[in-house]
Amino acid sequence: MSLAVTSSVCLGLLIPFTVGMAQDIVVQEGTSVPTLGAAILSARPGDHIVVRRGVYREPTIVIDVPGITIEGDSGAVFDGEDAEDVLLVTADSVTIRGLTIRHVATSYIDDRAAIKFQEVTGCVAEHNRIEDAFFGIYLAKSTDCTIRHNVAIGRKTTETKSGNAIHLWNSRDVLVEDNTVSGHRDGIYFEFVTGAMVRRNVSTDNLRYGLHFMFSHNCEYWDNVFARNGAGVAVMYTKGVTMVGNRFEENWGSAAFGLLLKDITDSRVEDNVFRGNSTAIHAEGSDRIIVKGNEFIANGWAVKIMANSIDNEFTRNRFVGNAFDVSTNSRSSSSRFSENYWGAYQGYDLDRDGYGDVPFRPVRLFALLVEQYPPAIILMRSAFVDMIDLAERVVPILTPETLVDEHPLMEWRQ
Repeated sequence: MSLAVTSSVCLGLLIPFTVGMAQDIVVQEGTSVPTLGAAILSARPGDHIVVRRGVYREPTIVIDVPGITIEGDSGAVFDGEDAEDVLLVTADSVTIRGLTIRHVATSYIDDRAAIKFQEVTGCVAEHNRIEDAFFGIYLAKSTDCTIRHNVAIGRKTTETKSGNAIHLWNSRDVLVEDNTVSGHRDGIYFEFVTGAMVRRNVSTDNLRYGLHFMFSHNCEYWDNVFARNGAGVAVMYTKGVTMVGNRFEENWGSAAFGLLLKDITDSRVEDNVFRGNSTAIHAEGSDRIIVKGNEFIANGWAVKIMANSIDNEFTRNRFVGNAFDVSTNSRSSSSRFSENYWGAYQGYDLDRDGYGDVPFRPVRLFALLVEQYPPAIILMRSAFVDMIDLAERVVPILTPETLVDEHPLMEWRQ
C-alpha cells in the first residue's frame, strides 16, 4: 500500500503525518467512543471522525491533533449548555463540517464561541449550523483558513449580551463565503485582518453592523447582502478595500448607514446597490475612493461626503428617488462627480450625445440646512423648501461650487 505523506506546521515545527494510515473513528452514544472528546484522545493526524446523530453534551472539546476532519451526520448536535467554548481548535489543518452547535453562554470577560480556531493555519469550518451562541465562528491569529456555507442564528437581545457571528482577529488570507448570519451584534467582524476575501454572504437583522472591519487592509468584499441591520457596513481605519457587487438594503434608523467609510484610503466601491437606507454612503476622513457604477435608490441620503474627505471620484452612478442625493458640511470639497445619472435632473441634450447640456448640482440648499440644523427636516415637503431650492438652483450662492456634475447622463448606462 502506498502512503501519501503531508505535513502540518505546529508551534513553528514541520510535523509530518501519514494520510495513507488514516482511520475512521465513529462517535456514537452507547458505543466504545461515546463522545467527541474520547475520539480526539484516540485520533492520529489525518484521521476522519464521524459524529452520528444525537445530542452531545461535553465540556469544552480541545482539538489538538493536526490534519483531522470532524464531520457530523444529519442531526449531530453539540449542546454547550451555556458553557464556555464548545470546540477549541489549536492544531493546524483541522476541518469541522456538518455539525449543529447550540447554546454558548454570554460572557463579559471571555469571547466564548461555538467554534474557535486559536493560532492555527489551514483550518476549515463548513456546512455547520450555529444557534443561540455568544460568538459563532471565531478565528484568532490564524492563517489560510476557509469559513463557508455555515448558518449562524443569534439571540438578538442587546449589543452587550451579543457577540459576532463570524469574528476574525489578527488573521490573514482567510476566505469567508456563502454564509448566512443573523441576530448577532455584528454579522461579520474583522480586526487587524489582511488579505481576506468575503463573498456571497447574507448578513441580516444584526443589532449593530452586517459587516464591521477595522485596521483590515487589502481585503475584498464581493456579492454580499447586508439588509435590515442596525447599520449595513462600517469600514474604519483601513486601506486598499475593494467592495463590488454587494447589496445594502433597508438599514434604517436615526444613525444607520448602508456603508460608513471612516478614515479609509485608496479603495473601490463599485457596482453595488444601495436601496432603502437612512444614509447609503457616509464618508468621513476618507481619501482617494473610487465610487463607480453603483445604484442609489430610495434612500434618505444617498451620499454624505464630509469636507475632510479628499480626492474621491463618483462616476457613472445612478441616483433615483432619494430624499437627498448628495449632502456635505462645507462649501468646499475636492471630491468630484462626473457622468452620473440623476433622477432629479431636469436638463436637456440638444446635441444628443447622451449627456445633459446643463451641469447638475446635486447638493440641495435644504440639505445644507438640515446638516447644520437636523430638526429642520420636518419642513422637507413644504412649499417654502421647494422655493429656496429652486432659487438656489437658478442662482447658486450657498451650495458647494465644486460639487457639480458637468456631464450628467441622460439615460442610465451601467
